Amino acid sequence: MIKHFINFEWKQFIRSSYFQKGIAIKILLVFLVLYFGGAALMMGVGLYFILKETLPTLDPIIIVNNFLIYWLLFDLVVRFFMQQLPVMNIKPLMIIPIKRNTVIHYLLGKTVISFFNFIPILIFLPFSIVLLTESYPAANVVCWFFAILFLGLSNNFINFLINKSHTVFYVLISLLVLLIGFEYFGIFKFSTAIGIAFNALYNNPILVLIPLFLMLGLYYVNFKFIKNEFYLDDAVSKKIKEVNATDLSWMNRFGTVAIFLKNDVKLIWRNARPKQVMMMSFLFLFYGLIFFTNKMYNDSPGWLVFAAIFVTGGFLMTYGQLVPSWDSEYYKMLMSQNIPYKKYLESKWYLMVIGVTLSFILSTPYLYFGWKIYGMIAAGALFNIGLNSFITLIGGALNRVPIELNVKAKAFSNTNGFNPTQMLIALPKLGLPMLLFYLPYKFISFEAGLFVLAFSGILGIVFKNFFLNSIEKIYQSGKYKTIAAFSEK
Repeated sequence: MIKHFINFEWKQFIRSSYFQKGIAIKILLVFLVLYFGGAALMMGVGLYFILKETLPTLDPIIIVNNFLIYWLLFDLVVRFFMQQLPVMNIKPLMIIPIKRNTVIHYLLGKTVISFFNFIPILIFLPFSIVLLTESYPAANVVCWFFAILFLGLSNNFINFLINKSHTVFYVLISLLVLLIGFEYFGIFKFSTAIGIAFNALYNNPILVLIPLFLMLGLYYVNFKFIKNEFYLDDAVSKKIKEVNATDLSWMNRFGTVAIFLKNDVKLIWRNARPKQVMMMSFLFLFYGLIFFTNKMYNDSPGWLVFAAIFVTGGFLMTYGQLVPSWDSEYYKMLMSQNIPYKKYLESKWYLMVIGVTLSFILSTPYLYFGWKIYGMIAAGALFNIGLNSFITLIGGALNRVPIELNVKAKAFSNTNGFNPTQMLIALPKLGLPMLLFYLPYKFISFEAGLFVLAFSGILGIVFKNFFLNSIEKIYQSGKYKTIAAFSEK
C-alpha cells in the first residue's frame, strides 16, 4: 500500500499545472540543498580540528555537548519557519477499505525524509568518524551519534505539534533568546549546566535509550493526534465560527485609498499565508544584531547600512514583494471595477510605509549601539519609504504567480508566489543604498553618507506621484497578462 501512495504522489507532482512553470525554482532549490548540504558536510569534517585549534585545553566532544542545547532549540525555530510538513489528500482514502493506521504511518514517515533530518547526519557523522580516528571509544561515539540522530528526529515530531499550537513556538523562541542572552552577558552559563547531561549521554552509552524512547513517544503522540481527527465528518463539515468585525475606521484619514488599506489589513488578519509573512518580517528587526555586535564590521560601514536596510525593511521585503499576488484570488473582479489603478498602487505604498514606520519605532533599542548606528537605521528607513517601496512595486508588475491565501505552508520554504524575477529586483533594493552611502562616506565623511542616503529617500517621497504614475503605466501594460496568469489553476 505504501508503494501505491508513493506512486500517487509522484503522479500528482508531475501532473501539477505548475510543474513546468516552477521547474526553474525547483532547480534553484536543488542547488541550495546541495550547497547547504555540502557546507554542513565540510563543517562536520573540520569541526574537531577547528575546536582543537581554537580551544586546545578542552576536549572537542565536551565543547560540542555544551552547546548542543542551542543547536536543538535553533533547529526547532528554523524548522518552524522553513520545514514544509507533508500534505496528503485523505478524503478519497477515507471511503475505501484502507486502514487508517497505514495512511497515518505513511504521512508521519514522509516527515522523516525531510532535508532538515539529514543535516545532523551530514554534520555529526563526519565528526563522529574523526573522533573514531582520534582513538575515542567506539561504543561511546556510536551511541552518542545515534542519540543526536534521535534528538533531531524528536525535533521533527515536536515541530509537527507546535504547528498546531503557536503558543509552544513562542515559548521555545523566548527560551532560546533567554538562554543566549544569559550566556552572552555572563549572567549564567547554561551551556555548562546542560552540557553535563549531554556529556553523561556520551560517557554512558546505555543512555542512548532515553533519546530513542523520547522519539518513539513523540511519534506515538503525533499518531494519536492525527488519528483522533481522521474522520470524514471532521474533514467535510463546516465549522461555525464567531465573526469578529474589526473597527478600521481610523484608516478613513487616508481618503480614497482607505478601502484598499482596510482590505489588506483584513487579508493579513484572516488568512494563514500573510500571517506567516508578518511573523517573518518581525524577525528582520533582529537582523542588525548579527552585524552591530560584530567588531569585524566596524571598519566596513557599507555592510552596516546593508543591515540597517533590513532592520526596517522586513515587511517591505516580505509582504511588499508579493504585490499584487496577494490579490490573485479576486484580481479579475478587482480589475473589473471602476477604480483608478493608481489608487490601488498608492494603497500598497501606504501599507509599506506603515510597516517601515512601525519597524523603525520598534528599532529604538538599537540606540544602545550609539547614535551612528541608529542614524544608519533612520536613514535606511527613509530610503525604504522613499525609494525601496517604489522599486518593490515595480518588481510586483513582473510578478504573475498566484498565491493561495489559506495554504498553511511555511513562509520561507513555500515557493507559491515566488519567481526568479524577485531575486533580480532584490539587487537594487540592497545594493543601491550601500552605494549611495559608501561613495560620499569614502570621499567626504560618514555624516555625508548618511545625508545622501536619507536625502534620496526624501526625494522619493517628494516625487511620489511621479513614481506612482510611471509604475501605473507598467501595471496597465501588463494588466491582462496578469489576469490570465492569476486565472490559471
